[in-house]
Amino acid sequence: MIGDRKLTDESGRVAALYRYGILDIPRETMFDRIARLVQKAFDVPIAAISLIDDHRQWFKSCIGLEVDETPRELSFCTHTIQEPDSMSVSDTTLDGRFAQNPFVVGAPYIRSYAGVPLCTPDGYNIGSLCALDVQPRTFTRDQVQLLSGLSSLVIEELELRCIAQVDPLTGAISRRSFILELKKELARANLRGLRSSLVLLDIDHFNQVNQIHGYPAGDMVLRNLAERLRKFLRSKDIFGRIGGEEFALLLPGTDAEAASEITEQIRQAIADEPILLEPNLKITVSFGISCPSAPELNPTDWLAAADLALCKAKRKDRNTCCIA
Repeated sequence: MIGDRKLTDESGRVAALYRYGILDIPRETMFDRIARLVQKAFDVPIAAISLIDDHRQWFKSCIGLEVDETPRELSFCTHTIQEPDSMSVSDTTLDGRFAQNPFVVGAPYIRSYAGVPLCTPDGYNIGSLCALDVQPRTFTRDQVQLLSGLSSLVIEELELRCIAQVDPLTGAISRRSFILELKKELARANLRGLRSSLVLLDIDHFNQVNQIHGYPAGDMVLRNLAERLRKFLRSKDIFGRIGGEEFALLLPGTDAEAASEITEQIRQAIADEPILLEPNLKITVSFGISCPSAPELNPTDWLAAADLALCKAKRKDRNTCCIA
């Protein structure tokens, strides 16, 4: 189950979807197998894996219906992604949200629906795994649980593709790859008795960029920031993208004081020459630093500590650095 904040963070949700780089590419056997399994297990004519961006529903797999995408406002799944667990409709003609839907009153004449969100590890619903019938029916709890289990397989497959992969937009390694690097660095640091620092950084007011200028402009900002960050990194440092506009730096053999100096140099460089899209919209960055000393610390706790420091920086004036 995810929190209400993630359910209403549309910009973050779309960014989480784009991070997988899966839209508008050919359908693949692995995903078709999952959809066909749903179709047979539920004995329905249509089963689909749909992904919802800011304006459309795009099908990674759609068994029983020859369509690649639909307008978002006509999709059932756009309602599913607003739910923390699942959504079922026993008779669409009796549901005010769907009674006049073109896909209900016209072909393929959908009369019942069950869907569960495709929820990313960082808590965003990027789409739905769903079963659709042309007859009214009530989907059982066991069927919904089966859908939930299969939806996890979809996300796991997407995540597996991110392992050891580089984000094509920024050149940063993926979130999962970065967490693996954290695990290795903790083992090395504990063995050698060294201190290493983790820096999380987040673009201030990034939602305004997407809302005012559109996602292409947002991509430009992310790419520009990544280029600037690399100028300050040593060969042994690790650079990762762990969220939509959130990046992470792993600084091996670097204590909190040294990490703070490096981070302040980065912050000052961006503040002195901000990424400027218009006179009233300057891009600055906030930072959270964590340098653990406890040998029992794990990557999740390390990230959480740095995230708390980042949240502290955000609560202040932003465009600042805070140490956990």
